[in-house]
Amino acid sequence: MSISKFLATLVVCLLSANVLAAPASEGALWENRHVTKHVKTYEGTKSCIECHDEEAADVFKSIHYQWSAEAPNISNAKGKRIGKLNSTNDFCTNPSVSWIGILTNNDGKVIGNGCSKCHVGLGLKPEPQMTQAQLENIDCLVCHSPNYRRDVVKKPDGTLAWQPKAINNPEQMLSIAQHISKPTNEVCMRCHVGSGGGMNFKRGDIETAHAGADRDFDVHMGSNMQCIQCHKFKDHQVVGAGTQMSGKDLPEARGQCENCHKGRLHAKAENDRHGKRVYCTTCHITVFAQHDRTDMRRDWSQAEAVAGEGRFEPKIEFQKDVKPVYTWWNGTGEIALLNEAVRVGPNGKVGMYVPNGSRKDPKARIYAFKYHTAKVPIDTTTGMLIPIQVGPVFKTGKIEAGVKGGAKAWFGRDVEKVGWVETERYMGLFHEVQPSKSALGCRDCHEGGKGLDWKALGYPGDPVKGKLPKGSF
Repeated sequence: MSISKFLATLVVCLLSANVLAAPASEGALWENRHVTKHVKTYEGTKSCIECHDEEAADVFKSIHYQWSAEAPNISNAKGKRIGKLNSTNDFCTNPSVSWIGILTNNDGKVIGNGCSKCHVGLGLKPEPQMTQAQLENIDCLVCHSPNYRRDVVKKPDGTLAWQPKAINNPEQMLSIAQHISKPTNEVCMRCHVGSGGGMNFKRGDIETAHAGADRDFDVHMGSNMQCIQCHKFKDHQVVGAGTQMSGKDLPEARGQCENCHKGRLHAKAENDRHGKRVYCTTCHITVFAQHDRTDMRRDWSQAEAVAGEGRFEPKIEFQKDVKPVYTWWNGTGEIALLNEAVRVGPNGKVGMYVPNGSRKDPKARIYAFKYHTAKVPIDTTTGMLIPIQVGPVFKTGKIEAGVKGGAKAWFGRDVEKVGWVETERYMGLFHEVQPSKSALGCRDCHEGGKGLDWKALGYPGDPVKGKLPKGSF
C-alpha cells in the first residue's frame, strides 16, 4: 500500500499514555450506581446511545465532532461554516489530508497516526448529514472516561479505526465504561496540550506543567479549577475559543474574565479603568511557555531529522519563557481561506489569523498574543495555499512528496508550479494567568517601559507623557 494511505500527523496528544495525572475535583466520577445498573456490557458507542441518543445528536452537531461551525467571529467567512476540515493552518496545515493511519519508520516504530487522534470520533470523517453510522462513530469515552485509551487498528475489511486498548478484555472495558465522569482537566489536556505535533508546540500557554500547576504558574488551574468551569458546555456545545481560526459552537458566548470577576477588582481605581481598553491577560500573562518550549516558527520548505526518533519534521524554531506581543482585538479576525487566492499584506506575509480592531474601535481592547510565523506552500497559478500530507515528510523528509500528495488529495489534481509564502498568526493567550504580585506594573508599559509599542497601537506616544488628554484612551 502506498505511503499516501498512511498519512498521519505526529500529534503527541497523550491519548495512549497516562502522563498527565490531575485530581478529578469538579469532574469527579459520577455516582456509578446508575451506570452499573444499566451498563452490563460495552459494545462501543451503541451501548451509550441506547439511552443517550439525544446527547449523541448534540455531540454530532458540535465543533468537537464536526470540526466546523457557523463563523460570525471570522470576518471573511462569507456565511460559510469554517473549521479544521475545510481550512488550513500554519502548523500541520489541514487534517483532512492526513486523517488516520499507521505510519511507521524504517525500524517499524509507529511515528504517527493522523490528525483524527484528537477527534472525538472513531475514525470516520464527520459528515454534515446525521446518520446512524455517524452517531456510532462518536467516541463518548474519549472525553468521559479518564481511564480510557485507544489505538489505531486495521479492521478485517482493511479500513482503519480507533479502538479501545482494552477491547479484548471485556471485564476491563466494562469497568472503563462504567466509571465515567464529566470531562476532567486530564482528558482535555491529552489533546489540547499536544496539538501541533508535540507538548505545547501550538498554543504555548497550555503545558504539561498544568497537570500539577501551582498558583504562581497558573492562578486558575493552580487553584484546582477545571477547564469546564470556564469552558462551559450547553448541550455539548462549548463556550470559548479565543482567536479561533474556525467557527464556534456558541458564537454569541465568549469566555471572558468578567464572567466571574465582577465589580471593583483592584485596589487602584485606575487599574479598573484600564480594564475598559486593556484586557486582563495583557497584564496578568507576562510570559508563556514557562515549562515546555513552544513552536514560534515552522518552515515547511525544509525538513530536519529528529534525533533518536527515526523521523523527520519541518524546520521548527522553539522558544521558552516567551514574552507576548500586544495588539487590539474586538473578538473577530480574518483568516487565510484554503480555497481562495491569498492576499499578501504590506509586511510581505499572509495572515493566517489577524485580529480585527484598533484604538478607534470601541469594542476592541489590547490583548496579549503569541505571534507565530511560518513558511508554507502555494499554488502559484491560482494563488491558493496547498495543504501538506505530512506522512511522507515525517517518514522520508521529502517535502515535495508531502506537497504533491496534499495538492492531489485536496484539489483532486496535480499542482505544477509550487511556490512558498511567509505567514503570520496571532494566537490569543488566556492560560498561565499569574497572580497580582507577578502582573505588569505601571512602569512596565509607561515612562520608558518596554511592554507596549504605543505608536504601533495608534497612539502618538506614551499617554502618561502628556500626549493625550488626561483620562482618555
